[in-house]
Amino acid sequence: MYVAVKGGERAIDRAHRLLAEERRGDPSVPELGLAQIEQQLGLAVDRVMTEGSLYDRELAALAVKQSCGDLIEAIFLLRAYRTTLPRLGVSRPLDTAAMVVHRRVSAIFKDLPGGQILGPTFDYTHRLLDFELAESGDPGSTGTEDDSAGPEADAALPRVIDLLDREGLIESEPPGDDGRVGDLTREPLTFPAGRDVRLQNLARGDEGFLLAMGYATQRGYGRNHPFAGEIRQGAVSVSLAPEEMGFPVEIATIEVTECQMVNQFNGSATVPAQFTRGYGLAFGSAERKAMAMALVDRALRGRELGEEPASPTQDEEFVLSHSDSVEASGFVQHLKLPHYVDFQSELVLVRDLRAAHGRTASR
Repeated sequence: MYVAVKGGERAIDRAHRLLAEERRGDPSVPELGLAQIEQQLGLAVDRVMTEGSLYDRELAALAVKQSCGDLIEAIFLLRAYRTTLPRLGVSRPLDTAAMVVHRRVSAIFKDLPGGQILGPTFDYTHRLLDFELAESGDPGSTGTEDDSAGPEADAALPRVIDLLDREGLIESEPPGDDGRVGDLTREPLTFPAGRDVRLQNLARGDEGFLLAMGYATQRGYGRNHPFAGEIRQGAVSVSLAPEEMGFPVEIATIEVTECQMVNQFNGSATVPAQFTRGYGLAFGSAERKAMAMALVDRALRGRELGEEPASPTQDEEFVLSHSDSVEASGFVQHLKLPHYVDFQSELVLVRDLRAAHGRTASR
């Protein structure tokens, strides 16, 4: 991203002071604390962590505060900080089947083992402004229902996709390449990209961009007919297996949202008809992001499934090269920086062309 311009040091210092004043706002209004942002603007914090590729709620809250609520700027701040951190090890793959589930829904089976768990969701709200929230103080709970009903606490729930997998109705998850995956944070993006790198790119990608791409696949630009096989949100353990110890050690518990999309596939001469998968995973509560990611993941798998790409959503170079908000923001905003020489050269050219046109018209 283009971030530096020389000259006018005093003006730049003054701009920094004005930004600090703008960030603080009216001094008579109590200042926001990081705990308030983390707890009460949790979805913003989750998005910054996901697209910033760093799971740290306090740092993400700090980035939100420093950026005055501009989430793309906050993502840039967190990404920049991430580059200063040492890499002490590589964690083992998350076992989302062992997730302590807080929310779990499926659009393909009404009755499934463990049941549907609505959890906290906007899905059934009326989308009307709640003016009680404008009043100071804690309004507290509005209901008296017992929230303890449901699956047993800390009980792992079976994956919905596994029900289809047992009958061979859905493709099996392809094995990894000797357990090795690419690392988009250390290696440049190249094409064709493997699915591991594509998923990394989509996880870091801008939610708005992925939402538009996912919407496009549903409108016919991707040959998809998706079903939300399972969306689950909850806590998973992160473990590390140090070489000197020889066994995994649990080092943290994080909140994630996982989405498995189920898509039609007519089969081929060698493969019978079965469903295919689209996958999405994001930090925290990021259901919309995970769903959009799963839709785009399936669209980008078209070529490996024998489908001829026919739309931008199936073009991995188009999608992956334009999904990153930090890169996109930098390239667009660099237009604010001085382009005096470039413009002067074009100005001279346009004047010469106009003069030549006038001479031709006067003959």
